[in-house]
Order: sequence, then C-alpha cells, then structure tokens
Amino acid sequence: MGRGGIGGAVGMAMENADSARAFVKDVKRIIIKVGTAVVTGQNGRLAMGGLGSLCEQVKQLNFQGYEVILVTSGAVGVGRQRLQYRKLIHSSFADLQNPQMNFDGKACAAVGQSGLMAICDTLFSQLDVTSSQLLVTDRDFRDPSFGDQLRETVFALLNLKVIPLFNENDAISTRRQSDEDSSGVFWDNDSLAALLAAELNADLLIMLSDVEGLYSGPPSDPQSKTIHTYVNEKHGKLISFGEKSNVGRGGMQAKVAAAANAASKGVPVVIASGFATDSIIKVLKGEKIGTLFHNEANLWECSKEATAREMAVAARDCSRRLQKLSPDERKKILLDIADALEANEGAIRSENEADVEAAQGAGYEKSLVARMTLKPGKITNLARSIRAIADMEDPISHTLKRTEVAKDLVFEKAYCPLGVLLIIFESRPDALVQIASLAIRSGNGLLLKGGKEAMRSNAILHKVITGVIPDIVGKKLIGHVTSKDEIADLLALDDVIDLVIPRGSKNLVSQIKATTKIPVLGHAGGICHVYIDKSADMDMAKRIVLGAKVDYPAACNAMETLLVHKDLNKSEGLDDLLVELEKEGVVIYGGPVAHDKLKVPKVDSFRHEYSSMACTLEFVDDVQSAIDHINRYGSAHTDCIITTDESAAEAFLQQVDSAAVFHNASTRFCDGTRFGLGAEVGISTGRIHARGPVGVDGLLTTRCILRGSGQVVNGDKGVVYTHKDLPLQ
Repeated sequence: MGRGGIGGAVGMAMENADSARAFVKDVKRIIIKVGTAVVTGQNGRLAMGGLGSLCEQVKQLNFQGYEVILVTSGAVGVGRQRLQYRKLIHSSFADLQNPQMNFDGKACAAVGQSGLMAICDTLFSQLDVTSSQLLVTDRDFRDPSFGDQLRETVFALLNLKVIPLFNENDAISTRRQSDEDSSGVFWDNDSLAALLAAELNADLLIMLSDVEGLYSGPPSDPQSKTIHTYVNEKHGKLISFGEKSNVGRGGMQAKVAAAANAASKGVPVVIASGFATDSIIKVLKGEKIGTLFHNEANLWECSKEATAREMAVAARDCSRRLQKLSPDERKKILLDIADALEANEGAIRSENEADVEAAQGAGYEKSLVARMTLKPGKITNLARSIRAIADMEDPISHTLKRTEVAKDLVFEKAYCPLGVLLIIFESRPDALVQIASLAIRSGNGLLLKGGKEAMRSNAILHKVITGVIPDIVGKKLIGHVTSKDEIADLLALDDVIDLVIPRGSKNLVSQIKATTKIPVLGHAGGICHVYIDKSADMDMAKRIVLGAKVDYPAACNAMETLLVHKDLNKSEGLDDLLVELEKEGVVIYGGPVAHDKLKVPKVDSFRHEYSSMACTLEFVDDVQSAIDHINRYGSAHTDCIITTDESAAEAFLQQVDSAAVFHNASTRFCDGTRFGLGAEVGISTGRIHARGPVGVDGLLTTRCILRGSGQVVNGDKGVVYTHKDLPLQ
C-alpha cells in the first residue's frame, strides 16, 4: 500500500536514511498528533506559522494519496488566553490591582475548541483541502459499539479525501478536571492519538513536539545525543524527564508512554520536532530524524550489536589462526590474491565502470570520480604491489631486541600484530586491496567500510580477496561492512577493535575521532607546502612545483601552498612558473603580500583547503619565515624546500614539524609504495604510534618475552642483574 513517494524521493538511497525505517515505504494511513507547544506560543496565542507549515505538509500528503488523520492539542491553552483577555477588558481598576486569572479547564476547552477549529478550517480551505472535526471523550470508548461507528465515519471521510481532526472534548469530560485527572481510557491527546492509531488501524503515528525527539541527556546539554530508535530495555531506566512545557498538559513523559503503548499494539511511532522544516515529510522519506518506537526495536538493537560484535570477534579469531601459519603459508595467501585479481580483472573493471557511471549521473565532483576510477593497468599495478609485500621479510614475531637480564634469564622484545583494524575509507576501491594485503602480511584481522559511491567495486574486490583465503584461516578474517548504520556500533567496540584508520575527508577523520574511544590513526588535512628558496635552481623548481600540483591534484600529498622567497618576486623564473601553473588550470590565490604585489585574488585563510585545482601563493622573508609559516598553518603532512643552500635545507628538514619533510623532491613522493613499503593503509600526521605513510610496521606493536630457569624476585635477593645486550637470533 506504499505511496509513489514524497516528491519522488521515497525509496531513493539517501545519505541520512535509516535502514530501521524502511517500513515507511508501505505506510498509507498516518495519524499526526500535534502538541500544544507546536500550535500555540508561550502566551497561549495560536502560532500561525507552525499551523501553516503543518497544513502545507498535510495538503502534500493528501495529494500524494496518503490517508491523514490529525489529533490536535491546544484548545485549553487557546481558551484560557481568550478568557484572560475578556476578563481584563471587563475588569475595574480595583480588579486589576488583584487580578484573578484561574479558569475552569472545561470552560477554557469550550471557548478554545471553536477558535482552534475555525483557524484550521480556514487554513485548509486556502489550500483546497476539506477538514472535519470529531470530538470524543473517554466515555465514548467505553461503549462497545462506538469503535465500529468511529471507524465507519472516519473511513468514509478518508475515502472522500477529507482530513479528520480529533480532539478530546474536555468541555464535557467526566473527569473532575481535564488537566488534573489521568484516569480513564485515555487521559490526554497523546494517549488519545495512541488509542486512535490502534482503533483505526494506522500504519504510522507521528507525534510532533517542541524538541527533536528523545535525548540521552537534557536537550540543553551539548553532550546529549538524539536517541533515534527507542528500546525500553536499553533506554527506559536511563531517561529522566525534565519540566514539561507550560502550555501543554502531558509533556514528553506522556508522549513516551503513549508511543510505547501504540508500538506495543503494532503501530510504529516517531516523536519529532514540530518546529523543524518539513519534519513530517522527512519522516515519510525514512530519514533519521526524531525517535522511532517499534515493537521489534529490541530485536533490531540486539541483532545490530550481535552483528557488529560477532564480525569483530570473528576477525580476531581468524587473525590468530593466520598468525599460526608459517611465513611461507602467509606469503602464499598474498600471491594467490595477486593472481586472483588479475584473473578477475574483467569483472572488477565492469563493476567499477558501473560505479563510475552512477557517480557521474549523481553529479559527484570530478575529483571524487577520478579517485574511484580503476584505470587500465591499475589491477596489474595492485597485483605487483601485493607480490612486493609478499616478498618482504615476515614481520610477525620478528625479534627486535634481546637482553640478558640475569644469568639464564633472557628478555626479548618482538613484533606482534595489533589485533583487529577498522578501516573506513571514501571513494577509492584500490585502498581496499592495499589495506587487505597489509593486514594479512601483518597478521591482523580487518573490517572494511568503503564509500557507497564505490559499493559495487568494493563488493567484488572483497569477494575476490576472501575467496582465496584458506578455510584453516577463515573468510571472516576480512569483514566487509556494507551499512552506514553499522559504523556507530563498530566504533563503540573498543574492547574488540584495536585501531581505526579513516581514509577520506577532513570531516570524516574529525567525526570519527570525536565519536570513538578506539585509537584513531590518520590525518585530518593535506595542506602541503613547497618553499622556493632564493638560491633555488628555477628549472628544478618549475619541475617540482608543477609535478607536486598537477600530477594528481586530488591527492592528499599534492601541493596546496607555494611559498616563495621575497627576492624572487617579479623574477623571470617565478613569472614563467606561475604562467605554467595557470596553463594547467591552477587557480592562484594570494596571501597578503602576494595579493598586494601580484594582484591575485586574496586567500581567506592559509588553513583552508580550496578545490584541488587551487593554489595559495605567499612571499616570505627567508627560510626561517617559511618554517614558521608551515608550522603555524600546515597540517603536518608533507612539506618541501627547493634550494641549493645546504644549510637552509638542513634547517628546513630539522625544524619543519611534519610527518614528511623533503629537499628538492616533489611532495607526491610521500606514498607507501614509492617509499618501498609495498603499500600503505594511509598517511598519519599524528605522533602515536606511527607517522607518515603507514605500511606493515605501522600495523604492528611489540610484546615482551622473558625466558627463565625458575627465577623469582623475592625482594631481588640472590639475583645479579647483568642487563647485557645479546645478538638477535
């Protein structure tokens, strides 16, 4: 019974879609409960903007073929405001000195209901939508025949595309005071909405509130996060409710109780903000907004946790079996992977071409499409790099140091794998191959999450690689994470995942660092500098700068900023270089000095990464000024000096605080393969525990081994410490 989609968007793959909300594609009948705080202001007056937005969304749903039922609050608040106004204008001066503004709730409801309905009817009429009013009390639902009569009326209205507007008839309620007595079949409009959802066989109940859903803490606390899927067993005891809105009756606690009640009867519920733009439409697109209540939510959460944890535990178990193999057996796995890639090149290229075509059709940036494209010869190069890794000395259990602690007591420090690695990368499917090869060589388990734009390429590469891993190790050595929803679950597993390596944008790296306790290895920017010193060979400078910028502009090791000694301003060599850069399509921005001298567009910030075809230019006084500039504005990635002055070069190499520092060589050389590491899992600009291009050694840690012959400490009595270095065996 699903609709064709809101604006054609339902069913489309969306970045912020929630897989738990896939059921919305089958939703037809919706009940929308609008809280008092949404339809009225703090003074009790109707909030016309909020009501107008609500009616616009309902009109759109009605046009799309959805059956929409509204349950509105606010009548008591509107009535109280109107009665206060009437009393004020009819009060004497003496009355105003001691105003009495307490009104009977039933009287407020009677006065406010007609005004609320009149406004709603007027707004809907302007949108060519017909609405109807239905007032009910809890006493009505005690009549066994009332349910059938209710359904007959509502279904007839829906068939006529009329919008039913329900409200509790507080004016004639049998309860003592409509806003004080919580007894009865229902006790406020939240519980009425839940009751109607079950009685009218609704597919979804949306409850609009003045907040964006449930939070893990007070909404005002910056550390609080939205709970997107409510699980009573998980969240029920953790949530504390603050003060309710002073214009409504139930508050969030009442909404949670009503939502849980409706969900238990098979009607999914989403509590969302009534102030956010198009929140109802977004809910029906399956977007991850608000808080979802579903009767199977506990099963989803258990399944998600089990899936993520089981995947990580399986990778660890397989890695331990991998470590038991002989070096030759581990080498054979890598050689088999290289052969399998070449044997399946046609199928891999076909899937990659499908990804590229889809990315181009979706309007992705050219730089991203370039990164995800497996060009002719790429598979051959990948296979060659894997064979190079296979030919490397086996690092597992490699002894780094042996020391005689005392007679017949020998201490050893040896390499060992980190354990389980989680690699999250964007757009580059070749990264999957490189990382998998390094993980196998270093004896680590691996979990891979690639970008959705290359999902076909990643899937077939994972299939080809795991297809040759022997059963004695297990295919689950390398897990392929396909859902974005699983990332959050994996990042919470700091007890079974040992290192996270994000490869992608600065935002990706920063976001992951902020959301996990697992150590993160990576770089959050690639602002690479080239400094041309006054003694530079300008022909060499031209080659290096052009290569650093235009060889692969989208790479993280491409030049972003060109620093030039001030004495070279207006020199023929520099002018020729700038002309060549512009011929290659490079857009040059100037720092304060360069902007003033060369009249190029002024740079906003030296810390800003512009498009891949942009370059920032600035003049500096000397090599020390260049060093200071780089240490202040750089990202500690890769920086280069071009000079024939050895003392200037040495000062630059020793004082620039970056992961890679070069003299007379392009920044593009900062690469694991070019450095002879075979491949790289990424480039780290951190200081713990690896820095620069990270190959096999960056995926290893050390452990201590002590070989004794019955020694005990016993207060160090009778132990003669020798601490003598021993040869490595």
